Amino acid sequence: MQKRPYGPNGELLSIIGFAGIIVMDEDQKDANHYVAEAIDQGINYFDVAPSYGNAEDKLGPALAGKRNNIFLACKTEKRSRKEAAESLDQSLKNLQTDHFDLFQLHAMTTKEDVEQAMGPDGAMETVLRAKEAGKIRHIGFSAHSDEAATALLDQFPFDSVLFPVNWALMLKQEFGKATIAKAKEKGASILALKAMARHAWPEDLPKSERPYQKCWYQPIDEPELADLALKFTLSQPVTAAITPGDIRLFRLAMKLLPHFKPITDEEIEKLKTLDLDRKNIF
Repeated sequence: MQKRPYGPNGELLSIIGFAGIIVMDEDQKDANHYVAEAIDQGINYFDVAPSYGNAEDKLGPALAGKRNNIFLACKTEKRSRKEAAESLDQSLKNLQTDHFDLFQLHAMTTKEDVEQAMGPDGAMETVLRAKEAGKIRHIGFSAHSDEAATALLDQFPFDSVLFPVNWALMLKQEFGKATIAKAKEKGASILALKAMARHAWPEDLPKSERPYQKCWYQPIDEPELADLALKFTLSQPVTAAITPGDIRLFRLAMKLLPHFKPITDEEIEKLKTLDLDRKNIF
C-alpha cells in the first residue's frame, strides 16, 4: 500500500482511507472482518462520524487491539461549543479510545456554518480545548463548498481539509479547484472524498431499488472507469482518498491500487467526454 505524508510532521497515511460507514448496520463479526481485511492490506487511515448511523458502535470493537497502529479520524457536525463537547466525548466512548488522531468540523457548507462554528461559543472552542487536553492530535474540517472551505482556511491553520476531489465535479464545473489552491497556499493537507462518485441517482429510481443503499449518490462500480476516477483523484495534490461506504467498492479500489499510475492527458480527455447529460452530485 502506497503512503503519502499528512500534516506538519509528514505522518504517513495509506493513499486509500477506510470509510467508517462501511461497517454501519453490519453484524459485528462482519465489521471485525472488514476492518482486519483493510489493515492486512496496508490501510492505516480510518474515518468515521457520529452521523453515520451506528458506525462508531461497530468500528470501536472492530479496532480493539489495533488502535495504536492506525490513524483514526472523527468529526462533529455540531456547531456550538457545548454540543460539540458532548459529541466528541460520546464518539471517544463509542470508539473505545482516549484520543483521535484527527478531529474535524463536519459538513461545513454555508457561511452560517462557518460563522457559528468559528464564532463565540462555537464548536472550534471545544476542538481547541480538546487538543490542549490531549484528546485530539490534529485539527481539520470537512466541507462541501469552496466558499466554506476557503473561508475556514483563511481563518485558522487547519492541518487538513476533507473535500470532494472528483473528476466529474472538477472537469465539468471546476468544483474544488479553489479549495485545493487555498490548502496548498496555507500548507494544509488535502483528504479526498467522492473519488468514486459518478452522478446523482436517477430521480425515477426508488431509494429501495438502489444497489448501493449506503451511497446517497451513484458510485462507480465499473472497473475501467473506477480506475480512471481513482487515478484522477490521486493525481491531484491529495494525501489520501476515502472510498464510498460499501465493502464491495472498497474491495474494488484495493484491486485497482497496485496498478496505480498518475493519470495521463489522454485519460483526462476521455473523462471529459463521459456523462455530459448526467446531473452532478453538487
